[in-house]
Amino acid sequence: MDKKERIKIILILGFLTAIGPFSIDAYLPGFPAIAVDLKTDIEHVALSLTSYFIGISLGQLFYGPILDKYGRKKPLIIGLLIYIISAIGCGFSPSIYTLIIFRFLLAIGGCVGMVAARAIVRDVFPVYEIAKVFSWMMLVMGVAPIIAPVLGSIIVTTFGWRYVFVLMLIVAVSITFVIIKFLPETKEPDQSISFHPLKLVESYFSLFKEKKFFIYAIASGAASGALFSYISDSSFVFIELFGISTTIYGWIYGLNAFALISATQINRAWLSRNSSRVITRITIFIQFTFSLLLVLSVIVSMNYLIIMVLIFVYLFWLGFLNPNTTALAIEPFQRNAGTASAMLGSIQMIFGAGASALVSVFHNGTAFPMSFFMLIFSIIGFSAIAYDKRYLKSH
Repeated sequence: MDKKERIKIILILGFLTAIGPFSIDAYLPGFPAIAVDLKTDIEHVALSLTSYFIGISLGQLFYGPILDKYGRKKPLIIGLLIYIISAIGCGFSPSIYTLIIFRFLLAIGGCVGMVAARAIVRDVFPVYEIAKVFSWMMLVMGVAPIIAPVLGSIIVTTFGWRYVFVLMLIVAVSITFVIIKFLPETKEPDQSISFHPLKLVESYFSLFKEKKFFIYAIASGAASGALFSYISDSSFVFIELFGISTTIYGWIYGLNAFALISATQINRAWLSRNSSRVITRITIFIQFTFSLLLVLSVIVSMNYLIIMVLIFVYLFWLGFLNPNTTALAIEPFQRNAGTASAMLGSIQMIFGAGASALVSVFHNGTAFPMSFFMLIFSIIGFSAIAYDKRYLKSH
C-alpha cells in the first residue's frame, strides 16, 4: 500500500470515527434550549446523552460479528443509513422522551463507524504502527470536538436546537458518499463465523482470556468514563454555574478538545522513543494527580480560572491514553478484529454511559459531581495499569 492510499484510508477512518463525538458535542450547547422548548429540566435532557451512550454500547456488540462475517463496507453503509433516519427523528422530536429514543437509535446507527474504523486499522496496518495510526486518526477526529460545539452554539442561537440535527444529517450523508466511492473493502467475508447466540457469547467472553485485552480495555474504558464525566456536566458548570454564554462555552469546549487532540500528536513523536505501555503508565499517574487537584480546587475555592486550567491540563494528559490503550487492547487479535473492536468500544461506552448517569444522579448544583467522578475513573485506570505492571513481572 503506497503513501497516498494510507493517507486516504486514515482520513476516511478519522472522519468516520468523528461521527460519535460530533453527535455528542454539536448538541451540548443546546441543552438549556432543549430543556425550555420541551418543557423539562437539564437532568432529563442529560438522559438523552445517557441513552446515546447505551445505544453505542449495545450497538457495537451487534456490529462486531457482522463486520467479521460480511466484511467492513456493507455493514458500514447500513449503519449510516440508520443514523440518517434517526437524525431526522431527533430534529422532529415533540417531547424529551421521543428525543431520548431517537438519540438511542442515532447511536445504534452511528456506532458502526467506531467499530469498523478500529477493525480496518488492524486489517491494514502492521502491529507496530497501530498506536501511531490511531494518533493520526485522532488528529482528523479532533476536528469534531473542536468545531462541533462552536457550530452547535451558533446554530442553536441563530436557528434553534433542532437544526443541529440537520447538520448531523448533512455530515452523515457526506460521509456515506465518501465511503461508497473511496473506501476499499479490507476484509473478505468469513462465513465460518456463527451468529448462534451461544457462539457469539463465547466469542466475546474468549476475548477476556487474553490478559492484555482485559487490562487495557478497562484502562481505556476508565479514560472514557473520565472524559464523559466532564462532557455530561460541562455545559451546566460553565453556562449555569459560572454564567458563561453559550457561544463562549462552545469556544472553551473547543479549546479543551484541542488540548486532548494535541496530546495525540505529541504521542506519535513519543512513540518513537518509548513503548505504548511506558507512555500509558506515565500518563495515568499524571492524570490521576491533576484529577485530585481538580477535586480539591472545587472543594476549597471554586475559582473559575483555576478549574478551567486544571480541566485543560487533565484533558491534555487524557489525550495520550486513548490511542495507546486502544492499540494495546486490540493488538493480540486479527481474524476477529471486528469482535475485539466491538467489545472494546462497548466497554468504553459502558463506562461513558455510567459516568453520564452517575453525574446526573448526583447532580447537586455544584461542580463537585463532575470533578469527583473524573477522579474516580482516573483511580480505576491507574489500578488497571498497576495490575499490568505486576502481571508482566510475574510472567
